[in-house]
Order: sequence, then structure tokens, then C-alpha cells
Amino acid sequence: MSALPHPLERLIAELTKLPGIGRKTAQRLAFHLLKTPGDDARALAESLMEVREKTRLCSVCFNLSEAERCSICSDPRRDVAIVCVVEEASDVVAIERSGSFLGLYHVLGGALSPLRDIGPEDRRVRELVERVGHGAIREVILALGPDVEGEASSVYLGRLLKPLGGSVTRIAQGLPAGADLEFTDDLTLQRAIEGRRDW
Repeated sequence: MSALPHPLERLIAELTKLPGIGRKTAQRLAFHLLKTPGDDARALAESLMEVREKTRLCSVCFNLSEAERCSICSDPRRDVAIVCVVEEASDVVAIERSGSFLGLYHVLGGALSPLRDIGPEDRRVRELVERVGHGAIREVILALGPDVEGEASSVYLGRLLKPLGGSVTRIAQGLPAGADLEFTDDLTLQRAIEGRRDW
């Protein structure tokens, strides 16, 4: 039997369902929330409900949105002829933070993973092919993860999209800024050398 009141145990159990949150972290968060003023706790609970009720997927790129079309797809300053394919909406946030891309996106909803029985029909591949197939897109940038699933997805999508016209490119992979060669893993070094470019 637990020494904690049932509502606190329930909160801890719910917090452990979040990614990267173990029992100790969940317990620390729960105790912090107990000390939080009532208005702050209520605001947190309301924001959780609001994000569930008011957030939807963009009908064009499947990014997160409040309206039918997300703010990126609705922005007339964006280059509609370049589409960056990412796995998740969080990847859109990361690329946008860099300020280096002014095209549109396509969020697959995850990588392909034959080992986990996740194929093209489980991701938004058909919708991507339809977008590219209309002929208005001159470049598709594959910005998928550098792991095995991301690599496999990139190879599959590259082969699928290339015959539709336009160019298909991949984001460069290699050393991050400020990296020390001595402590860089072999695969990252290999990709950095293979992806070298003229100075």
C-alpha cells in the first residue's frame, strides 16, 4: 500500500506516461504541483485541455494548427514550390527556429519501419505523392532522422518521388558546429566526409 494519497499517486502515474519522465521525476513534478498556487495549477490544467480541444492537423501539410491551414501554409511569403519532408511537427519547429528555410512542409507522422510493421500506408506518403504529382513543386527536401528508420524512409521516398519530376534532395549530415573530431562517432565522421562540398 502506498504512503501517498490516491490523487497524488494518480498524478504521478499519469506523469510517468510522458516521454522521458520516470517515476522519480514524476514524483518531483507532482510535489512541485502540490506547492503551486491554485490559479497556476488551474491554468496548467486548462492549457492541457485547450491544446487537446483546439489543436488539429493542417489540411495541406499535416503540421499542427488551430485553423484548417497552418500559419506556414497560409503565409504568402513562403515558396510553395519547395517542400521539406519531416517526420514530426516538432521537426518543423526545429527547422523554423533556424530561420534558414522559407518553403512549405510535409509532416509524415513518423518514419517508415518495416521491422515494426509500419509501412507507407501508415504514414502520410500517399498525400505527399499527390502533392508532388500535381507538378507545382520543383524541389522536395528530405529532412528525416539520421537513424536507420529515417535513412530507410529517405531512400524509399527518394525512389518514389524522383520519377514525378523536380529535384529530390536530402539535408546535409555531419559534424555539428563546435564539434571536436576526437570525440565524434565514426558514422558522423563518415557522413561529414561524404557530404563535403567546395569551399
